[in-house]
Amino acid sequence: MPDCAFCDWLRAASTTRVYEDPDVFVEVDPRQPHRGHLLVMPTKHVENIFELDDATAATVMRTTARVARAVRAAYSPDGLSLWQSNGPGAHQEVPHLHVHVMPRWNDDELLRIYPRHVDTPDQHIRAQMAADIRQHL
Repeated sequence: MPDCAFCDWLRAASTTRVYEDPDVFVEVDPRQPHRGHLLVMPTKHVENIFELDDATAATVMRTTARVARAVRAAYSPDGLSLWQSNGPGAHQEVPHLHVHVMPRWNDDELLRIYPRHVDTPDQHIRAQMAADIRQHL
């Protein structure tokens, strides 16, 4: 894709490339709230998870798990977060699918999923949600 920053990154010589094979590549994210923040991306241009085929999804996740173990071995964090955003409502910054691998330390205040109390719908409502989604699988 001609206007994709990550496609350009893939084509460029890189000293921050952690791993590459024909289907996926891993780069050190330029922004480093903690040492070892990586990006795992398919080599072919895929804008988001809605365009991702099952085989590429499996390859991306397998590589993500592999590099997550390497980050843990290299830096011994207290934990590790994975995140992947799709579309403007999720604050996707680059329109090329990528998974962030972020080492975490206790009380680092990064990636708070629920910054405030979130209600829990009753079982009937949750069952209806499950039925709504199942019909589209």
